[in-house]
Amino acid sequence: MTKRMFIMIGGVLLLIVVLAFGKYLQIKKLIASSPKPTAQVVTAIKATVSEWQPQLTSVGTLVPVRGVDVTTEIAGLVRQVRFKSGDEVKAGQVLFEMNADSDIAQLRALQAAADLSASVLKRDKLQFAAQAISQAQLDNDDADLKSRKALVAQQQAVVDKKTIRAPFAGKLGITAVNPGQYLNPGDKLVTLQTIDTVYIDFFVPQKQLAGLSIGQKLSLTSDAWPGVGFPGKVTSISPKVDAATRNVQVEATVPNAKRQLLPGMFANVSLDQGERKKYLTLPQTSITYNPYGSTVFVLAPPPADAKEPLKDDKGNAHLVAQQVFVTTGPTRGDQVAILTGVKEGQTVVTSGQLKLKNGTPAVIDNKVQPANSPNPTPQEH
Repeated sequence: MTKRMFIMIGGVLLLIVVLAFGKYLQIKKLIASSPKPTAQVVTAIKATVSEWQPQLTSVGTLVPVRGVDVTTEIAGLVRQVRFKSGDEVKAGQVLFEMNADSDIAQLRALQAAADLSASVLKRDKLQFAAQAISQAQLDNDDADLKSRKALVAQQQAVVDKKTIRAPFAGKLGITAVNPGQYLNPGDKLVTLQTIDTVYIDFFVPQKQLAGLSIGQKLSLTSDAWPGVGFPGKVTSISPKVDAATRNVQVEATVPNAKRQLLPGMFANVSLDQGERKKYLTLPQTSITYNPYGSTVFVLAPPPADAKEPLKDDKGNAHLVAQQVFVTTGPTRGDQVAILTGVKEGQTVVTSGQLKLKNGTPAVIDNKVQPANSPNPTPQEH
């Protein structure tokens, strides 16, 4: 009985060994028949150190040095429009004439009354000299003349208001006012702007205050004029920080001889701050931004202990990809500064990262390189 049991156990063990050996041969065959990894084509660049000018950037709004919507102080009927929309006008130039016939008639009546008072005063002075009237009468005549002159001046002001003039020299906008139209006080008639020089108002964080100063130079760009820079300088810094945003308002003056910049536009502002600094830079396309951190793929020769590294047609081992974490700094155009994670001279992948993982062999093909300009300009395709 014991002998039979040993024979059965031996048979089971032999069967297990045979099955395991067969499974081993099957797995070995599958491994041998599995396709070898292929090298992925990517673009890459050598990490280099560049000298940067630290800049403060912001977005601002253009405002005129002088700008106003011309209105009327009193109601009346428009008799004549003395300009065309878009005209250049001088200070004091007549823009609108309103009907003032009744006001002028009243002015003449008041002037006649004032002239009569002047004659009465002149005659009473002669009588006072002859002691024919009292000093009180002479004082009443003098007060009456002054009162009537004041009424004349008041009415003259009303007449003058019926002629609307340009408060300063500038360029007129488009008006919808026509002769015969009735105007109410405060109605907008036409806009008048002085735009040979414009202001740019923008805000900067309070922590940047130490880098701001009156006369500081800046550069302004607008999407209305792609690729065109407009120089300016800081002319005013607000003495108060906004308690809600902790930002301070800054105003700069920008020459605008060609009148390319118009009030109301928004523009991007860049101010140089401090001395130039050296940064290791990469194209922004080389950075993969993740919730857990920013990464890049660095290409390097395979390690010495690598098993059967993939080789090219000349027998040289392909570079392999290694993902590393990086700390990014300021950006400039298409470039980003790398503060930690990459050393100068290392080869960094700039496109094709989605095909890579740690240890993936790679082939560099830089026929088409991603943009890597510190000052990019729009390109026509």
